[in-house]
Amino acid sequence: MALNARLDHRNPLVFDTRELGRRPGALQRLSRTVDAPKDLGIQGVIGVPEGAPVELDLRLESVMEGVLVTGTARALAKGECVRCLEPLELELEAEFQEMFSYPDADDRGRPKAEPADDAEDDEDTLPLEDGLFDLEPVLRDAVVLALPMQPVCQDDCPGLCSECGARLADAPDHHHEAVDIRWAALQGLAGSLEDGEKDELGDGALPSAHVDEKQEK
Repeated sequence: MALNARLDHRNPLVFDTRELGRRPGALQRLSRTVDAPKDLGIQGVIGVPEGAPVELDLRLESVMEGVLVTGTARALAKGECVRCLEPLELELEAEFQEMFSYPDADDRGRPKAEPADDAEDDEDTLPLEDGLFDLEPVLRDAVVLALPMQPVCQDDCPGLCSECGARLADAPDHHHEAVDIRWAALQGLAGSLEDGEKDELGDGALPSAHVDEKQEK
């Protein structure tokens, strides 16, 4: 999110810290259930569906530099088993902690005389805006870290048959006869020879019958 974007207090992932004031040590606990934003998770692998409920438990603590936010997010993630490609569901619990800094205070909580010139420091800092902070970027990072990169429906999922694609968990005895490629060519040759002999026999008359007819003539 651009730093100059204005936060909307109506956004369920935007929280108000103004009740804390700037009294170091002041605490506030919040619980809120929100709709999951779009693309919350590991895209194309597993994630929380857009609009699904996400339960948030937050602890807001006022410190010299700003507000320290500690929390837990709980939701039901959905994806696909990387072994057997079956749909799966996973109960997600992601923990996070982030500092949201006062825009007019340095790292010791003292008012800044001039704006900082270090652009990299600004990018790493999550500022409070009129006492508001946006939890969405923190939530996204926490969810990605809590989800498996290669989800499976069960730890011992055998996956799919490499030859026909059958799901091996449904057919534990599934197998294919192994054919030695060194014998496959000989078997084909033998089959072709048998077919050639059948063609010579024609309508089924025995070869000895043709020899006897020639001798009589």
